[in-house]
Amino acid sequence: MTTFRWITEPLPAGITVRQVYGFCFDSTGRVLLREDGGRYGLPGGRPEAGEDALATLSRECEEESQITIADPLYLGYQEVTEDGQPPYAQLRYAARITGFHPRHEDPDTGRTYGRLLTPLHKAPALLDWGIDGLLQAASAVHAARTLGLVPTSVRKDTWHN
Repeated sequence: MTTFRWITEPLPAGITVRQVYGFCFDSTGRVLLREDGGRYGLPGGRPEAGEDALATLSRECEEESQITIADPLYLGYQEVTEDGQPPYAQLRYAARITGFHPRHEDPDTGRTYGRLLTPLHKAPALLDWGIDGLLQAASAVHAARTLGLVPTSVRKDTWHN
């Protein structure tokens, strides 16, 4: 059985990082989801030898979704435990999208993924990650505010009844 636990603290020493993913925001505050056969995910993937987390995220964003990013902010990690094995980490970041580039195949899979820009509040349902996905999205909201991509408050005169 595999268990997942969202943790917003620094990564402890000794835990293996197997994946790095990003909530990548456009200039209007929408988050990019990678679409593959009707399923959605965040851009990201496995670190290559000698690569740190930020290099992994940047490379995977370019390879999978043909975007460039800046200003990555660490959100936390998902601790994954599989059938009595030592836990490993899937890191999560938020970042600003600085460029969209022509579509091409991912060199690892040979597939060209779809790109969906969606309001962040819709992402958890599309990702279908349950409570942990909601918690990660909540962390991403705070990061997007820090990046200046979503308002820090909503004026009353902008509410709709």
